[in-house]
Amino acid sequence: MGRDGSPRGVSKTVRLTTALAVGVLAATAIGGCSSPQPKAAMHASTAPSPTPAPKPTVVATNPLTGLRPVPTGPVVAVKVDDTAAGRPSQGLDKADVIYIEEAEGGLSRMVAVYASAKPQVRAVRSVRTSDPELLGAYGPIILVASGGGGNALPTLDRSVLWSSINDRGQVGFHRDPTRAAPYNLVADLAAVSKAIKAVGVRNVGFTWSATDPHLSGAEDAPMVSTLVGSTSVNFVWDKTLARYVRTVGGQRVTAADGAPVAKPNVLVQYCQISEDRSDIAVNGHPSMYYQDCGDWSRRAVPRRQAARGQLVASESQCPDDVY
Repeated sequence: MGRDGSPRGVSKTVRLTTALAVGVLAATAIGGCSSPQPKAAMHASTAPSPTPAPKPTVVATNPLTGLRPVPTGPVVAVKVDDTAAGRPSQGLDKADVIYIEEAEGGLSRMVAVYASAKPQVRAVRSVRTSDPELLGAYGPIILVASGGGGNALPTLDRSVLWSSINDRGQVGFHRDPTRAAPYNLVADLAAVSKAIKAVGVRNVGFTWSATDPHLSGAEDAPMVSTLVGSTSVNFVWDKTLARYVRTVGGQRVTAADGAPVAKPNVLVQYCQISEDRSDIAVNGHPSMYYQDCGDWSRRAVPRRQAARGQLVASESQCPDDVY
């Protein structure tokens, strides 16, 4: 049963793919030592006072990437198209985290999370009922979408998230006249961030480290291939970029500015999904509802390239760590 009491249909296990930006969380501890104090004597001691040990220095970083500096302003998530008609996506290469999830009929869509940059993003699409739960670990951030059918918008309204929805005439949207609808909706995240005072970046469970003992026994992973719905999702490791580059049909996926859609870490998370028959798409297929996202596998960067920026764990989203 759904949260509103509606049946969700038959449940099945599917994959949710997450691409994450690189980062290193650096913490340096510097210790000092001193000689023991001399015993008390009849005359005043001339021995120097012991030097106090310096306090450990912790470098503040963006918890979504492990990189400096810590972003300012609200975090914004955007529902983005993931079909050939919507490519090249605008601003996708600027996202800190990208989720690829099944929408309906085997098609995939993305949820791109922005903290480090607030670009203009296209093509913005509609929210799904499970998106507020997917983003729950981020706290009351902003979710940007074109609209939403069935229970999607009521569920969003009941969640902790702020929102800007084009169908409601809210802030930050315009149409790209060079592209056909519905693949031409653009969201100006700078305008959205200025208008809605949501929370900033916080720890969602990603732990970053320059090295990790799990990698010593990990197999090289020059490619990551999985299915999201019936959509093949593939990433190929690029040694020059030190990133996994997404490919479709053997061709690299690029953003509108020509930059490759690439991240150094890829997670494949295993979830239970069911049909959300409150939200039937125009193609006649029900939307999919994600729940119980637990086990995950992380494809490590090839060991020869594993010097920096490996994702060690994602505890809040993925409680059962599988390496």
